[in-house]
Amino acid sequence: MIELLYAISTLVFVVAGLTMVGMAMRAYVQTSRDAMLHLSLGFALAVAGAAATMISAFVNNFEGVRSLLLVNSGLTTFGFLFVMYSLVAYDS
Repeated sequence: MIELLYAISTLVFVVAGLTMVGMAMRAYVQTSRDAMLHLSLGFALAVAGAAATMISAFVNNFEGVRSLLLVNSGLTTFGFLFVMYSLVAYDS
């Protein structure tokens, strides 16, 4: 049951994240602001971390949890760094 809830919540996160990636890309096309490109990349990295973790967890039968958490937190951290940079660099 917990695996199903994990999969559902991750899929919702991935769909919402990809929606935000699309919105940021559309904003980049409309405004040509590099900040929107960085925002899109940040959300894409966060989504990639969640998706890779979920896929690896099910493929490896939830073994190697430390490695899964490292990949997830690493990609999410870099993603949020890009999001933060896009906010700081927006006015530039």
